Amino acid sequence: MLIMNRKYHFPIRHRFLLTGFLCLFGLCLIAQVKPVKKKQVSEKSKAEANRGAVGAKKDKKLEKKKTRVDLLHADEAQADKMLRPDVQVLVGSVKLRHDSMYMYCDSALIYEKTNSVEAFSNVRMEQGDTLFIYGDYLFYDGMAQLAMLRENVKMINRKTTLTTDSLNYDRLYNLGYYFEGGMLTDEENVLTSDWGEYSPATKLAVFNHEVKLANPRFTLTSDTLKYSTDTKIAKILGPSNIINEKNHIYSERGIYNTVKDQAELLDRSVLTNEGKRLVGDSLFYDRKAGYGEAFDNVIMKDTINKNMLTRDYCFYDELKSNAWATKKAVAIDYSQGDSLFIHADTLRMNTYYLNTDSMYREMRAYHKTRIYRSDVQGVCDSLVFSSKDSCLTMYHDPILWNEKQQLLGEEIKVYMNDSTIDWAHIINQALTVEMKDSLHYNQVSGKEMKAYFQKGEMRKIDVIGNVLVIFYPQEEDSTMIGMNTSETSLLNLYLEERKMDKMVMSPKSNGTLYPMDQIPADKMKLPTFVWFDYIRPRNKQDIFDWRGKKTGETLRKTSRKPVTSPKRELSKSN
Repeated sequence: MLIMNRKYHFPIRHRFLLTGFLCLFGLCLIAQVKPVKKKQVSEKSKAEANRGAVGAKKDKKLEKKKTRVDLLHADEAQADKMLRPDVQVLVGSVKLRHDSMYMYCDSALIYEKTNSVEAFSNVRMEQGDTLFIYGDYLFYDGMAQLAMLRENVKMINRKTTLTTDSLNYDRLYNLGYYFEGGMLTDEENVLTSDWGEYSPATKLAVFNHEVKLANPRFTLTSDTLKYSTDTKIAKILGPSNIINEKNHIYSERGIYNTVKDQAELLDRSVLTNEGKRLVGDSLFYDRKAGYGEAFDNVIMKDTINKNMLTRDYCFYDELKSNAWATKKAVAIDYSQGDSLFIHADTLRMNTYYLNTDSMYREMRAYHKTRIYRSDVQGVCDSLVFSSKDSCLTMYHDPILWNEKQQLLGEEIKVYMNDSTIDWAHIINQALTVEMKDSLHYNQVSGKEMKAYFQKGEMRKIDVIGNVLVIFYPQEEDSTMIGMNTSETSLLNLYLEERKMDKMVMSPKSNGTLYPMDQIPADKMKLPTFVWFDYIRPRNKQDIFDWRGKKTGETLRKTSRKPVTSPKRELSKSN
């Protein structure tokens, strides 16, 4: 019951009667009590006692809920017991208390039956020295311990301030929530949303619908967001965008540390930076250090240069515009209609700046590199492609294929023009082979070669130094006339429709022409002849299946049927 402090006086005769009545009542109660023998307390009784203690605690909590709101001060107090017997009208410097919560206002109405208060003008609620709530109007339900504040509401908890026009504060759960728009500010961020809640005890806030987190370094917009004013960590629970001057992050689940500028994002989150787009099942991004990491089903796409890195792990340095990928990494160039696929154990994309106005990019592939495009395939241990001179350099046992043509040497340089092959330079122990059928091959070896392409097709080959040739001339109907062997210092080969059309030797070489039925078996192949078709990538999926030269040679040997002499078989039987 809500009452003002009052004193009541009883006449002396009434006091004696009341005392006698209480004594008589006490004697009756004592007479009804029977002595109880001591028994060993069972586990069941202990449990019942524990449940009783818990119940007592609950009862105390409920009893606490029902404690009355006390009036501590008011300049004027009025009450009309006839018209409104349960209402007190308070005016001027009103001060109330409910448990540990103090309430101040200019005027108030106290409802004794419902244990509630209406407060008007300059409303202030204080709990300890950490929680302060202000507003123009307050309705406080003392039974439910629920405060409903309206107009110009402000909740201050240490360095955190929540402002809104409609705030409900539940003292039992120590939770304030708004539903008509609100703003929460702390040392780092300003958060706004249509509705949300904040707990002074846990320092956790939940924001819903049209959420915006404004930070001097970035802006985060979301549908649903949890935020800790203690750790300054935002937990993303719905479609969200994090934007600053250079990059844009999209995520639907994850956390963002607004102090460290670090994000841990899940569910195919996306990081976009100056034309580059990094996507993965999960992302880690450190804005201060300037790098991002993507894990599982990764795609890093450069929309400006029309290439991408894919697979299971990717690291991106946004400060240097560098990236590298591992675990089935693939680089894809899609600048032309036909995409070029490059796979290696590790792929790197580096950017180099010559000055403030010029730069070039470089891609490096390390170990077990395989290349596939419909018109060209290749393998090597490692390669480097530089946009500075549009040159792709293949190192350590490089091999290139174009239709039925095979090129190999100690090092191969391929020069590109608009992502198509312009010409290739084969350095040291150069060899080109054209397959006619499973037994006959056009072959040319030399110190170095230069192969020239038009529209993706090899049209001319220049062979320089120590040139050896095995060539099968043919009729117009493609019937082979015989086999020609020659030696020279310089050879110019011309191809038409992916076949050798003619060759020019300098100086001229007479050579030897063998008819098809008189070709010596030991003359059909050059000393350096090899045909590595079993290593060749067959499609864009085959680039993941590494087959080295030794592996291929082993396969060829095991595929042959062993030939044993009759004498050896006879000796075994004996």
